Amino acid sequence: MALRLEDKKTLVAEVNEVAGKALSAVAAEYRGLAAGEMDELRKNAREGGSYLRVVKNTLARRALKGTDFECMDEALVGPLVLGFSLEDPGSAARLIKDFSKGHDKLVVKAVSVGGQLLPASDIQRLADLPTREQALAMLMGVMQAPVTKLARTLAEPPAKLARALAAVRDAKQAA
Repeated sequence: MALRLEDKKTLVAEVNEVAGKALSAVAAEYRGLAAGEMDELRKNAREGGSYLRVVKNTLARRALKGTDFECMDEALVGPLVLGFSLEDPGSAARLIKDFSKGHDKLVVKAVSVGGQLLPASDIQRLADLPTREQALAMLMGVMQAPVTKLARTLAEPPAKLARALAAVRDAKQAA
């Protein structure tokens, strides 16, 4: 079904707005996927905090103009689904990577982060980025380690003294 001009303008504005807020983008070729598989992919995207959209390439180029993902222009060839990470930089990459494990027809064509176009092979690096909660937990662990070590160091002399006194007491009781 052909889109009317107003529908095209609305679609371009919607994708442009999402791309303006997105942290990263992934373009993947979906040629050969069944409609049910695409529905499953969309459902996973909604649950994972990603925006997923199939857009004609000319409309996608217009939508990406003026955003950090304008560098993806040359990679927009063939039937592509665009995935944008809205919550954390790796969410769309994780979604596409995990889904492509079970569906080899979904092939990553381009990855973009911070205005840079990365090769499709870098999807693994992007997918391995920690989520916000994981990053905060790692930071708190790093911040807590020196304090914990200081507390252990300060507690050790009295504990050592107590152990020595207990050993002397045990020796006197045994004699």
